[in-house]
Parts: sequence; structure tokens; C-alpha cells
Amino acid sequence: MKKVILITGATSGIGYETAAYLANQGNIVYGAGRRVENLEGLKKVKPIQLDMTDESSMQLVVDTIIETEGRIDVLVNNAGYGSYGAIEDVTIEEAKQQFEVNVFGLARLTQLVLPHMREQRSGRIINTSSMGGRLTTYFGAWYHATKYAVEAFSDALRMEVAEFGIDVSVIEPGGIKTDWGFIAADKLADSAKGGAYEATALKTSKGMRKQYSSNMLSNPMVVTKAISKAIDSNKPKPRYLIGFAAKPLVFLHAILPTRLFDKIMKSAS
Repeated sequence: MKKVILITGATSGIGYETAAYLANQGNIVYGAGRRVENLEGLKKVKPIQLDMTDESSMQLVVDTIIETEGRIDVLVNNAGYGSYGAIEDVTIEEAKQQFEVNVFGLARLTQLVLPHMREQRSGRIINTSSMGGRLTTYFGAWYHATKYAVEAFSDALRMEVAEFGIDVSVIEPGGIKTDWGFIAADKLADSAKGGAYEATALKTSKGMRKQYSSNMLSNPMVVTKAISKAIDSNKPKPRYLIGFAAKPLVFLHAILPTRLFDKIMKSAS
């Protein structure tokens, strides 16, 4: 049976690739995002305009899919971004914006979809987090705070909705070769200009750019396939820890003294 899937952040990067992959599997896929014109080349994906910070936009997306398809089987909360910078340098407005997209938008869209999944007595909610929801990198405080929040939110949600036949999984990518690292590096460099952290931040930004320009990071397809497994498995995992360095770093974070792990993170940047 074809599944009706709503995936956010589908107009670029991992979301774009995942929407195409799931549609090619024969599912009915709604690719949601702000730049829906980017989806014109994906003939099997149904583009739908979505602003994760706008209540009416989210409500309209859910209503449109329910009116057209009669159900939503899978919600893939993939929209999000990483804004790096020293805690002192990043404005509270920017920090709030990151929480609005990465956490509160995800949470509100989940709230809007849940009544329909409860009525169906089935559903899958898949939240894209990061290995950064289980450890912290240098100058990534606000980004990591959002991902830690997604992890906790997903754990609580999974317990609450199990009785209604709804499964919740978290995708935790490590280093993935996308533009994400370049965007985060640029934000880090911009936020530090003229400030006390400028020298260190610029060095870290340069290191991030070098890392994301290399070939050691994982192909985005590893994330797409993990999402697909979470959708198709009879008993999906609560967490899918995948991609470059994810498993070893999470393991080291669990066993090493905190200050030693801090040194590793700073030296790796």
C-alpha cells in the first residue's frame, strides 16, 4: 500500500534527495518548503509551500493533504539549519529563530498531524536530529541546544503515542557532505567579526570549510536510506545513528572524562 508522506525541508539537501527516493518507491510524497520551485524537476513529488515559523502555513499544509488524500501516514520533520557562533556573539533573536525552526516548528507540525494519525490508529513520525543531539562541538551551542531538545521531545512523544499505533524515530546523522557545514562556518565567521572570539572562531570556521570540502564525509544517501528504513520497518528503531564519525564520537562522549572530550572537540575544529 502506498504511504502518504509529508517531508519538510524538501527543497534542498537531504530533504530533496529523500523526497525523490521515497516517491520513486511508489509513495505519495508531499515535499514541503519555502522554495518549492526547486522541486519542479521531481515529477513524482507533490510540492507544497511551507513556512515552519508560520502557524497558518503549517495548518494549510496539513488540511490540504487530508482533504486530498484522506490521511497522513508518515511525517518526516527534516527542516532545520545550523547557526554557529560563540554564545556571547549570537543574538538572542538569532537563537530564538533557530529554536523556532528546529524545535517549535517541528513540534507544532507534529501537533497538527497527530489527531489524524490517532484516528487512523497508525503513523510514523521521523525527526531529523543529529549526532549533535548527543554531543557538542566547538561554537555550536545554540544549534546543539535545539538538537538536544529534539531528542528529548522525541523520547517523550514516543512514549505518549505508542498506544495509538504511532511510532517515533530519530535520525542522528554524523558528518554528511552537504552545504550545511559551509553555511554554519559562514555564520560563525560573521558572528565573531570584531569580537573577543574572532581569532579562534575564524580558525574554527576555516577548519569546518576544509572538512566539508573533503571526501571523508558520508554521502547524503545514508540519511535517506535510514529514513526509508524507519518508514518501512515493522519495528523501527527509536534512533538511527549514521554517517561519518557518528558512532565513534557518541561512544567516546559516553566513556571519556568531560574535559578530555572537550579538548578533542576543540582540537578537531
